[in-house]
Amino acid sequence: MKTIFRLMTFAKKYWGSILLAFLCLIASTLLSLVTPKVLGIGIDALTSGTRSTLITAALIIVGASAAGGVVNFGNSYLMEAVAQKVSYDIRNALYNHVLRLSFSFHDQAQTGQLMSRATADVEAVRMFLAMASLALIQAVLMIIGVSYLLLTLNWRLALITLAFVPIIMWRAIYVSTKTRPIWSKVQQYIAALSTTLQESLMGIRVVKAFSRQKHESEKFATDARRLYEHQVSAARWMAANMPLMIILLSIPTAIILWYGGRQVIDGTLSISGLTQFILYIGMLSMPVTRMGMVVNTYARAVSAGNRIFEILDVESTVKEKPGALDVDKLKGHIIFENVHFSYNSKSPALKNINFEVQPGQLVALLGGSGSGKSTIANLMSRFYDVTSGRIVIDGIDIRDMTLASLRRNVRIAQQDVFLFSATIKDNIAYGSPNATMDEIIAAAKAAHIHDFIESLPQGYNTWVGERGFTLSGGEKQRLTIARALLLNPSILILDDTTSSVDAQTESLIYQALKNLIKDRTTFIITHRLPIIKNADIILVMKNGEIVEKGKHEELMTLKGLYYQTYNAQLEDIKEQGEILVER
Repeated sequence: MKTIFRLMTFAKKYWGSILLAFLCLIASTLLSLVTPKVLGIGIDALTSGTRSTLITAALIIVGASAAGGVVNFGNSYLMEAVAQKVSYDIRNALYNHVLRLSFSFHDQAQTGQLMSRATADVEAVRMFLAMASLALIQAVLMIIGVSYLLLTLNWRLALITLAFVPIIMWRAIYVSTKTRPIWSKVQQYIAALSTTLQESLMGIRVVKAFSRQKHESEKFATDARRLYEHQVSAARWMAANMPLMIILLSIPTAIILWYGGRQVIDGTLSISGLTQFILYIGMLSMPVTRMGMVVNTYARAVSAGNRIFEILDVESTVKEKPGALDVDKLKGHIIFENVHFSYNSKSPALKNINFEVQPGQLVALLGGSGSGKSTIANLMSRFYDVTSGRIVIDGIDIRDMTLASLRRNVRIAQQDVFLFSATIKDNIAYGSPNATMDEIIAAAKAAHIHDFIESLPQGYNTWVGERGFTLSGGEKQRLTIARALLLNPSILILDDTTSSVDAQTESLIYQALKNLIKDRTTFIITHRLPIIKNADIILVMKNGEIVEKGKHEELMTLKGLYYQTYNAQLEDIKEQGEILVER
């Protein structure tokens, strides 16, 4: 019940609609209880020959049915509207919370799992609020109303009838207990199926390139079978439960017919009284038969709610301090002081990082894969928080700044390029939607992508396919550079953004960037020699540590790792040139 109560907190702001729906539900229940009573009066009128009473009874039954239809529409519509609003709020809360969680969460989370929580799990909650909650309240009201009327008619018969209600309620609770873990598994397998489907479709080019269609098909079929088996198991419980509950209700009906019939024969009970009794027992069958649906939907909503709150209860590891500084334009004076960092609290990614960068300097980060270059970039943008030490920009610890103002000043063009399904113009202006067309074009020219865009049939209004698959690697990387430059950041980080461009394009990009990097602090993660050689500071990384630091000439005299890397690349360039000449 704790989960249901938490879910209902999303509904409290719609209390007006809920109260009106509840009043409609009470009215509907009362009107339905009128019919057997009036029918009993009509039967008495038949035996006494009072025609006017019979006509009145018939009109009351018709009027009660019409009014019941109106209020039934009211409570069904209002509760469905509330359920839709609540599911809308939950889905938005879930999505907004996920967007605000730090990178450490997204490093572990599976996209399919998150998608399932925002779709299938929220839908399960909506179904409970729209139908099961209404049916449960109506069942309680109906049982109370029918019990009172039965006791007023004949308390002995009433006790016989009502003795079976606790047994039926126990059965409903028992089935709920049994099906809840099954539905929990069903929700998990729906998420697993979504993950498999999402990964297969996103990686469809890899699947086809390696002829793994059969493998992926079998993997999907395995997930689908597990889901099918648990859904069938839940359906089996529901299918077995419904007839049993109907049988339990039919027993008191048979007893009343036998025992009540004897009382009618003995003259201690009227025919109209027995008729009312049988009709009220029939009315009890409605909430009882719907109890199976209520139990099923309730169990599924609890499982879905638990999965939703698993995400909503996650706290971001990167938090903004109360009263954090909303900095304007930073100059770009950066200091790393004894910075240590670990992604998993076990193996360190960075160890004892110390360096200082003056405003406007160009810093090159060099090192092998896993040496910590991209980690330094991610820490400056505060995608993660340092484990110990601190990062200071213009004399302010970045943890004392608002995240929005920090990231407004620190822009990163990442190695892992991502473009949205939108126009080229919208992709460039993603971080600054109010940018003018002239500003967008200027950023594109700086990234040396303008001429290519203009050559397209629709120019800047050309639609980019999902994840930018309609563009080459170099074109996508130049678009991300334009996106980063458009906001004119104080600190620009280029994370190996020229890895997918040819040497000529790379040269043109950096020629365009020369004027732009004069007034901003720039970090470039690259292995390209011309860029490294012209850097103001070169940081050579190995195993999460800075092993060498200085300018090109200084590092060459050390004849250490930088010297070896530089000469090795010169040899590679020379060999490639010789091969081209031979060809």
